[in-house]
Parts: sequence; C-alpha cells; structure tokens
Amino acid sequence: MHPFSVIIITKNEEGNLPVLLASIKKQTVQPAEVIVSDAQSTDKTRKIAKDFGARIVDGGLPSKGRNAGAVVAKTEYLLFLDADVELKDSEFFQKAWENFHGQEFDLATVDVDPKSEHWWDKFSHKFYNRYVRLWGAQHPHTPGFCIFSKSALHKKMGGFDEQIVFCEDHEYAHRAVKKHGAKFGFLKKEIAVPVSVRRMERDGRATIAVKYFLGEMHFLFLGPIRNEKFKYTFGYEQHKHKK
Repeated sequence: MHPFSVIIITKNEEGNLPVLLASIKKQTVQPAEVIVSDAQSTDKTRKIAKDFGARIVDGGLPSKGRNAGAVVAKTEYLLFLDADVELKDSEFFQKAWENFHGQEFDLATVDVDPKSEHWWDKFSHKFYNRYVRLWGAQHPHTPGFCIFSKSALHKKMGGFDEQIVFCEDHEYAHRAVKKHGAKFGFLKKEIAVPVSVRRMERDGRATIAVKYFLGEMHFLFLGPIRNEKFKYTFGYEQHKHKK
C-alpha cells in the first residue's frame, strides 16, 4: 500500500471531528499523516486535532484549506475529507486505495451515503450518485467530502482555485481531466462514505436542492462560480432562534 496523507478541512467542528478521527484510528491501514487545516476555529477543534496526533495548519475557505494541507503533505497521494464524515467500515482505506491504484486513477471519488433515514435524503443522494456516474469523466464531479488525488497532479494543477466560492470541488475535477489529462473515476459502489445531512436539516431540504441544482446549471453553462450569489458559508452553526 502506497503511503498517503489525509487532509481534513475544519471550522468549529468540535462535535464532528472526534468522530472522524476516531474512525480513522480504527482503520486497518493507517495514513502516513493526518493534517487538519483549520479556519480559525473558536471552539475546541484544534485541541481535539492535537490530542489525536494530527498536524494542524492554518486554513480558510475550502479551497484554501485543502491547498494549505496539500502544501505540507509528505506523501505522493492525498485524501481530502470533510470533518462531518465518518468511516464506519474499518477497511475503508484499504479497499479504497487498492481500488484507486488498481484502476490506475489520478483522481477519484466515491458514492455518497446519507447518515439519515429520511426518505428525501435517501432518494436525493441515490439520484446524485447515478447522475454523476452517468456523466463520468465527460463532466466530472468530485464532492469535497471525499477526494482521492495524486500529489503530483495537485501540484501540476496549482491546487484548488481559491477564487471559486461554490462547487470548487467539481471545478477541480473538471480542470484535472480537461486541462491536464488526468484519469478520473469512481471507486466501486460498495466503497461509499456516510455523510452528514446537517445543512439540509438546518436550511431546509428544498432550499439545498435548489441551490445545488442552480449551482450545477451555472457551472455547466456559465462556468465556475466566483461570486457570493449562492451565499455559501464554510463551517456550521445552528440558526439562532429569536426569543
């Protein structure tokens, strides 16, 4: 197994980060290093990362955070994760990297598996998985919660475009394939990652669905999103209810 680095972007993730880090500790194959790229958290995020033995660097918005982590990574392979995922399968790393290398990918991602029993969450995520697999490398998608990449490719591309404020992860994949000839694909369907639906629960499922649909249309027909029209915020806070 080739050594790899795990890069996790965070901002006030004291509730979710320990769950992810604990699930990493249980993996049958361990990363060479875990890097937490933190966007000036004001809670216990950095202490938690330190207690788990992760390396901490200063991050920012998702693109900046991932790039900051990649700059200090010491291995030839990178795995970008969001802080609110959980690797429930203790063999996830082993299966994922064996599949990545077996298919000789330069860049890859996995299916999304919502941590929810809500019918809409199950339907929408299943629809998304089928939609992006149908597009494949013609219009590649790499949702930021889980991106496998070769370090050499990342450096050649100049990393994530830090001027893009929404769907920067998909632009990363598109640029890798279209401009740099990267071999992109999806790992086997059984290699999926459970993801949080907290934004859907906070902002409303219809609101999130519309936002991502419009974001996809914008990227398809108008190109990358470099302004705040979609009002994407990094980090997570509950809405404060007025008394």
